[in-house]
Amino acid sequence: MTTRFIFVTGGVVSSLGKGLAAAALGSLLQIQGYKVRLRKLDPYLNVDPGTMSPTQHGEVYVTDDGAETDLDLGHYERFTGVSTRQTDNITTGRIYSNVIAKERHGDYLGATVQVIPHITDEIKEFILADITDEDFCICEIGGTVGDIESLPFLEAIRQVGNELGKERSLFIHLTLLPYIKTAGELKTKPTQHSVKELLSVGIQPDILLCRVDRPLPEGERQKIALFCNTKHERVIAALDVDTIYAVPINYHDQGFDVQVLKYFNLPVNKQPDLSRWRNIVATQREPEGEVTIAVVGKYTSLLDSYKSLNEALSHGGIANNVRVRLKWMDSEIFESEDAINQLEDVNGILVPGGFGERGTEGKICAAKFARERGIPFFGICFGMQLAVIEAARHLGGIPEASSSEFGPSKHAVIGLMTEWMKGNQVEVRRKDGDLGGTMRLGAYACDIAKGSLVHKIYGTDKIKERHRHRYEVNITYRKQFEKAGLVFSGMSPDGNLPEIVERKDHPWFVGVQFHPELKSRPFEPHPLFKSFIEAAIKQSRLV
Repeated sequence: MTTRFIFVTGGVVSSLGKGLAAAALGSLLQIQGYKVRLRKLDPYLNVDPGTMSPTQHGEVYVTDDGAETDLDLGHYERFTGVSTRQTDNITTGRIYSNVIAKERHGDYLGATVQVIPHITDEIKEFILADITDEDFCICEIGGTVGDIESLPFLEAIRQVGNELGKERSLFIHLTLLPYIKTAGELKTKPTQHSVKELLSVGIQPDILLCRVDRPLPEGERQKIALFCNTKHERVIAALDVDTIYAVPINYHDQGFDVQVLKYFNLPVNKQPDLSRWRNIVATQREPEGEVTIAVVGKYTSLLDSYKSLNEALSHGGIANNVRVRLKWMDSEIFESEDAINQLEDVNGILVPGGFGERGTEGKICAAKFARERGIPFFGICFGMQLAVIEAARHLGGIPEASSSEFGPSKHAVIGLMTEWMKGNQVEVRRKDGDLGGTMRLGAYACDIAKGSLVHKIYGTDKIKERHRHRYEVNITYRKQFEKAGLVFSGMSPDGNLPEIVERKDHPWFVGVQFHPELKSRPFEPHPLFKSFIEAAIKQSRLV
């Protein structure tokens, strides 16, 4: 079947949920029996999100093939189970880099390089590339209609729509219908202006998603349809919900998937099997119990910095039929002696990834508290490295243990790995090289030691997990680590890079160099998060 392209734009304000809308639609189309692919086009000038602050743009989502991408790709994978790739996220920075490289190479034969057609052609090439047998390719356009940065992308999708025709292209626009309390009504004018802005660049939206905090009255629906030149049944209410996993159910109830398939004159199952989503939502709304997990991090001012982590912990709760309450804690507060008491009432402690020295001593204190009190501890990436430093300092006879990331150190138990194998190729990194794209990125293999806790959790000898880091545990200190009670239960296939550490003298103490949260799904929770929450439940019964 010929691939059909669905373009999702947003207006009025940002953060309305374009990514969730695209992901939910992808899931609904799968349930209807179609194969989908999802992509994100980001207007910012960074080449990729790899060097962007998590407190500005949220987490960096990493794919199996090593792309540092927008966090919305995490939504796509969690909702559809389809693994995203390098070719599923593009930025203005990468588009311009490609065009300038072609110009320098002489590919344009001396022509004056312009936004139209050269930039727009490069965007169109990205949209249409690497498509195989998918029935639908859903492309989300980042930013808000009216932003100057978005204009080349809007022009490109307008051209694609014209070239493919209505038989193979569909434009969906997500807007806000604010409720004005003093007037006692929903206001449609912002949506009208947003559609007018879209029309000014030549795009007529075929379906409108209207974000509302209450049911959309039929009168307002008819008014929007009239002023925005859209059929009233294609004005869809995007209602607020108590869990993001209720979004596919809500959109189906509003007829979203049915309207998309009718637009393309495709067969529709009006009663698709949504039991998978209904079961997940039921578990979240009516759990059998509750546990509290402290997440000790340094980017807690923007919780999107830990989006996949938040969801993976939720998935662990779903697997154990409990609600997971997260206690977000800035690691810097633990650098005062009495602050550690704030961990007294938690059932588990998780120290996530991060970069830089700020807040590290607080994370080390949290790892020490978990170790001494027997509280389930999960260290991820940087969190694992700091747990290693804690053990080396307090149990391994290396009080000056540190990381070379923080500066020169006599005992850098964490150091910069200058080269490593990926498949049959050697990848090399220099200390003074660019920060962007120089990490160990993507899926790497790991051998798991038989008889270890993680071997029991995974139930296999070999795994592949996604990485994003520059520094590694220094294996030359292995004897001191083992003296400190650390067991290296996961290693790279060549035996040089520690991937997993655990403690035999603790109910549940695991550190991993990779990011398991990136592969967790609501209907397929990651085994480490499932086991961690199970351990937290046991700990809650001891309190």
